[in-house]
Amino acid sequence: MNIMAMVEEKGDQDYTEDGSVDLKGRPVLRSKTGGWKACSFIVGYEVFERMAYYGISTNLVLYLTTKLHEGTVESSNNVTNWVGSVWMMPVTGAYIADAYFGRYWTFVSASVIYLLGMCLLTLTVSLAALRPPECGEGVKDEDCPQASSLQVGIFFCALYIIAIGTGGTKPNISTMGADQFDDFEPKEKAYKLSFFNWWMFSIFFGTLFSNTFLIYIQDNVGWSLGYGLPTAGLAVSVLVFLVGTPYYRHKLPSGSPLNKIVQVLVASVRKWKVQVPHDPNKLYELSMEEYTNIGRYRIDHTCSLRFLDKAAIKTDETSPWMLCPVTQVEETKQMMKMLPILVATLIPSMVIAQVGTLFIKQGTTLNRSMGPHFDIPPASLAAFVTIFMLISIVIYDRYFVPAIRRYTKNPRGITMLQRLGIGLVLHVMIMVIASFTERKRLSFAREKKLLGKKDIIPLTIFILLPQFALGGVADAFVEVAKLEFFYDQAPESMKSLGTSYFTTSLGIGHFLSSFVLSTVADVTKRHGHVGWIQDNLNVSHLDYYYAFLAILSFINLLFFLLVAKLFEYNVDAKETKTELEMEYSPKKDSSQEKTGISQLTTHNQIQPSHSPSPDYMSSSTLSPTSWPSTPIESSPSAREIPKLVPSTALLTRGSSDFSEFSPTPPTEYARHNNSSCFASSFSDSVFSGACFASSSFSEELESCPREKSPAACADWSSGGKFVFSIFSSFWIVSVAAFMAHPSLSKSLKKKSENTVRT
Repeated sequence: MNIMAMVEEKGDQDYTEDGSVDLKGRPVLRSKTGGWKACSFIVGYEVFERMAYYGISTNLVLYLTTKLHEGTVESSNNVTNWVGSVWMMPVTGAYIADAYFGRYWTFVSASVIYLLGMCLLTLTVSLAALRPPECGEGVKDEDCPQASSLQVGIFFCALYIIAIGTGGTKPNISTMGADQFDDFEPKEKAYKLSFFNWWMFSIFFGTLFSNTFLIYIQDNVGWSLGYGLPTAGLAVSVLVFLVGTPYYRHKLPSGSPLNKIVQVLVASVRKWKVQVPHDPNKLYELSMEEYTNIGRYRIDHTCSLRFLDKAAIKTDETSPWMLCPVTQVEETKQMMKMLPILVATLIPSMVIAQVGTLFIKQGTTLNRSMGPHFDIPPASLAAFVTIFMLISIVIYDRYFVPAIRRYTKNPRGITMLQRLGIGLVLHVMIMVIASFTERKRLSFAREKKLLGKKDIIPLTIFILLPQFALGGVADAFVEVAKLEFFYDQAPESMKSLGTSYFTTSLGIGHFLSSFVLSTVADVTKRHGHVGWIQDNLNVSHLDYYYAFLAILSFINLLFFLLVAKLFEYNVDAKETKTELEMEYSPKKDSSQEKTGISQLTTHNQIQPSHSPSPDYMSSSTLSPTSWPSTPIESSPSAREIPKLVPSTALLTRGSSDFSEFSPTPPTEYARHNNSSCFASSFSDSVFSGACFASSSFSEELESCPREKSPAACADWSSGGKFVFSIFSSFWIVSVAAFMAHPSLSKSLKKKSENTVRT
């Protein structure tokens, strides 16, 4: 018996209607599960988990160089290889959750692995037998005792155990949060925005905490406490999550969309000699009723990538590996059409990798003093990426979009690929600025004859601020647009796979950074030349390397302009429109406005050359039959959500991005749930903070609007109080441990003595 049949049998209207179950697979009561009662634990988890991850990753390159005595190239590559693994592993974690164990058990298992990795990493920097031997003051790096193979092996083993753990937690925790709200219940659907705001705030807050407080401890107190606090924070986060287990709603595993794509590819290859019929009606397809019953959209045949149509040619065999319906083939086409855009995002991801490696290494050679007792940790400059990204998003959302919308008549202001293109231009500027800044640093070093490896250039570390700040501005364009594009243009049943393109881009980009850095370092030192990248940055030529990356970024920009021009949007017109849409859309017959949508009516139409731009986003959890057959205006909860006007669901193909367009405003569901950031369980840290700022400062996205009841506002604030109380307690404990640590007094005393001596 399926879930909905069980609910009908029980005859209780308080049961959820979206198929949610408990851990034993039984229907759940709406009043006793889900909502903020459950999400408070999930948000609390994310604060500590992000603090733990960035407490390790942001300053990792300095640990590798100062403690493991690795060179510039080796340490940078080790960081980018590890971060690349962290970004690639969620694809595997999402697959396991979707196909086998479900989100909860995949998450819990991965959390145990994650915590074991953090504990092992803390032990490697704390126990004398596992940590590298200290290098005394005044001793040259080449004379320092090297870490043993066992010590290095255990350290990197711990790092990659953490990568495996994050692969299971990152893609599942945010989607679990979204699962706690029933989209068939308007009140819960409206609450999703509150969860989204607090979710992004938790990521933002945890990241800033690690980039400031934890990094200072690591640089000035010790790595044992610096890694011990993130480990303790992760343990607290897992405990907080487990405490909320009785309140969680769960979705049963429904199979991975990756299998569907592989089936189409295999079926096409196995029938490669079969001729595709000219009449698409002869291809295999399920009936409209079958799609309606399983809650999916049907997509009609298109003429693109016709070799994949072979998978839908009817033969004697009916195995899913030999015969696929047209909709499944079209979904595969849509995913493959995005691959050129994915390739165009690899170079920007490679530029991002420099922020956590070479940019921080530059900071170690500059004057970091902010008074007699305080030095800025070089890795703390990464906090400016987050800060400037949030500022940029607010300006973009509040000022740029309304201004440019007057001319484009597009409610989004500009299209997704246009926004991405602006970000790619900024990436070129970042590397140009970084190159000129490094040239100034090197010329100053030569002028002052400060060419030693440990010589500090008497230039403030804030000369690096422009490249960090512009990196945050670029992220507001590139990363947000990239995440939105891959989610929006993925077919409805493959939204999770679409967001995996986002993490794949970052993962491959970091691996590509390792390859390019090693290649450039090797090639430039041949034939007796001084290499561009050496362990001593004061005699290196990072300015040449940054200029090389600027050229690569410019070439990539040209490639992007080409593929963006050729790209054709898949435009999903959902069942509802906002009042903003009504402002930009033609007037419709009033009788049509009063007609509700109760079943699926999906077609594929070819638009004229000047076609609408795509919808803002769409939801992976929205069922095509989720809207009531009665007019929404008469719904009891109509006062609690913006006015909705039903329209017909269409799936159309648009023209290239950089042509003229008529407005197709964002859908109500997207604007009030921002589900691209939900379903992008992989969106992270500074990139996710962009979504938080965009929604938090939008007039249409107030977290507790006046239309809501006082109870709704109380539910909204209760989650914030819970997270704040938990994090405040941990903050107090952290500060107490920090002040009580004996290394602190020694460090401050030493700084005071040096100041007096000077």
